[in-house]
Amino acid sequence: MSPDRAVLRRALERGEQEGGSVEFKERLTEDLHLSEGRLESLTAQLRHRVLSGDGEATYVVGVTDDGGLAGIAPEEFSESMDVLSLLAEEAGAHIEDVQTWGTDGVPETNSAGGGDGPEGIVGVATVREGAVLEDDDHIVVGTAGHVDHGKSTLVGSLVTGEADDGEGNTRGFLDVQPHEVERGLSADLSYGVYGFDEDGPVRMDNPHRKSDRARVVEESDRLVSFVDTVGHEPWLRTTIRGLVGQKLDYGLLTVAADDGVTDTTREHLGILLATDLPTIVAITKVDLVPDERVTEVERSVERALRDVDKTPLRVERHGIEAAIEEISETVVPVVTTSAVTQAGLDALDAMFEALPKTAGEVGEFRMYVDRTYNVQGVGAVASGTIKSGEVEAGDELLLGPMQDGTFREVEVRSIEMHYYRVDEAKAGRIVGIALKGVREADIERGMVLLPRDADPTPVREFEAEVMVLNHPTRIGDGYEPVVHLETVSEAAAFHPEDGQLLPGDAGETTVEFKFRSYLVEEGQKFVFREGRSKGVGTVTDIVTD
Repeated sequence: MSPDRAVLRRALERGEQEGGSVEFKERLTEDLHLSEGRLESLTAQLRHRVLSGDGEATYVVGVTDDGGLAGIAPEEFSESMDVLSLLAEEAGAHIEDVQTWGTDGVPETNSAGGGDGPEGIVGVATVREGAVLEDDDHIVVGTAGHVDHGKSTLVGSLVTGEADDGEGNTRGFLDVQPHEVERGLSADLSYGVYGFDEDGPVRMDNPHRKSDRARVVEESDRLVSFVDTVGHEPWLRTTIRGLVGQKLDYGLLTVAADDGVTDTTREHLGILLATDLPTIVAITKVDLVPDERVTEVERSVERALRDVDKTPLRVERHGIEAAIEEISETVVPVVTTSAVTQAGLDALDAMFEALPKTAGEVGEFRMYVDRTYNVQGVGAVASGTIKSGEVEAGDELLLGPMQDGTFREVEVRSIEMHYYRVDEAKAGRIVGIALKGVREADIERGMVLLPRDADPTPVREFEAEVMVLNHPTRIGDGYEPVVHLETVSEAAAFHPEDGQLLPGDAGETTVEFKFRSYLVEEGQKFVFREGRSKGVGTVTDIVTD
C-alpha cells in the first residue's frame, strides 16, 4: 500500500508555516555533508529542529529549499538516509520512520540498487530525540499448538493487554493476510512484540501501526518478540520453519481446554523439545469449561510431557519463581489461561519479564534469511533472526550461496527491528537489513549473511544422526523428505548407513540436497518431513568434494 500523500502535503505545509521543526533537503551526500566542519553545523541544525519540535523533527528529502518537489534517484535517497542517520546519532537522536513517494508518473517500487530504475523519489523522515535502542535483554518466543487452540489470540492479548471478545478479535492483531482474518486461520508466520520498563509491561495500543511497534521498542528496557506459527496441518511446513528457522529463546505451546491434547499438539511438542527449546505450556480457553475439565486437560498435558521424558511443573501449584528457576530442556512449566478473562496472563507476563535469554551464540555475525522485501528508496531488505555475533550499518558482508554456489559481496545500508531503526543489532534479534549491491529478486530464503572476510563452503551433502518419529513402513536408501534446517526448506535424499531406518530408530545417514547447496555446519539441528513421516536430526559432518 502506498503511503498517504497527505503526510507529504502536511510536512510541506508545516515547513512553509513553522520552519522550526521541519527541514527541507534536496539531497544529503557523504562527501559534502559529512565533511569536517559541515558535520558539526548540520548536527547542530538537526538538534535545533528536534528541540523546536518538542523532541521530534521532520526532514523532507527530495525537495528544493522552498518546498518544491524535485525527486532524486533511489541510490541518492538511500545515501541521504544513511547521512541523516549519522547526523541524528551525532545529535543524540534517531530516525523513527521513513515514508517515500514517487513523483508523478513514477512507479511505487524500483528494482533494488536503483541502477536502471526511474528517478523521482521524495521522502519524509521522522527524527526523534533519544539514542537508538541499546541491546538490552530481548527474548524471542515461538508459539505452537493445534489449529484454533488460541495461539494468536493469546499473543494478541499479551502484546496489547486487551481482553478477547470470545470470538478471537485479538488474533487480528497478528494475522497479516486478508484471507487469514476472514477465515480466522493463520497461514504464515506473524510477529508481535511487547516490553517491560521499571513500571511494568509496555504494550501496543494499535499493533497495525508501525510507529506503535517502534514506540514499544523505544520505551522498553526489556523486549519480548513472538514468532507466531501456524496450527493448521496443511501449513505444518510453515510451523516447522518458524520453530527451526528462527533463533528462539523459548517455546510457548497452547492446548485448548475444550479440545485437549491432540495429535498435532504432540507433534508440535516433539518439534519444540527435539530442538532443545525450553518450553511453556499454556492451557487456553479455561473460561469455556468447568474446573473439572481443566484439571482433566492438565493431567493429559502432564502425561504427554512425561511420555517424552519431560517433567511438568504446574505454575499455580509451585509458583512463578519456581517456574522461572526450573524451566529447562527437561522441566516444562504449565499455566492455565484465558484471553477472555485474562486469567493466567499476569503469570506469563511475570515469566517473560524475568526469564533469561538462552539463544544467541558468540562468534562472528551470521544470519539466515527468512524473508525478503523491496522498499522504495531503500532497495533490497533481508529479514531474519541473527544467529550469532553482531552487525552494524555500513558493514560489508557476504550473501549466499547463490544458485551457482558463490557468495556475493553486499553492504548494510540500514537495520530495522519492528520498524525501529537501529545502528547495530546482536544475536537473537529479529531484524530487517537493507542491503546495497544486490537485487531483492536474487535473495532467497535459506541464504545466509556473513562477514566479508569469512571463507564459507557451500554444502550439498552432509552426514547426520537422525531419529525417525513417525513413518508408515521404513526409510530406505533414496528416501526424499523435505529437510528444514535454519531457514532452509529443501528436498533431500537420505542414504542410511545401515540401509534402512524403522519408526523409533536412531541412526546415521548421508543427506544430499536435491537441487542446490546451502551453508550447513556441524552441530546444527533439523527436522525432516514427508507426508505422515517425520523425524529430527543433527548434522555430524560435512561432505566436501
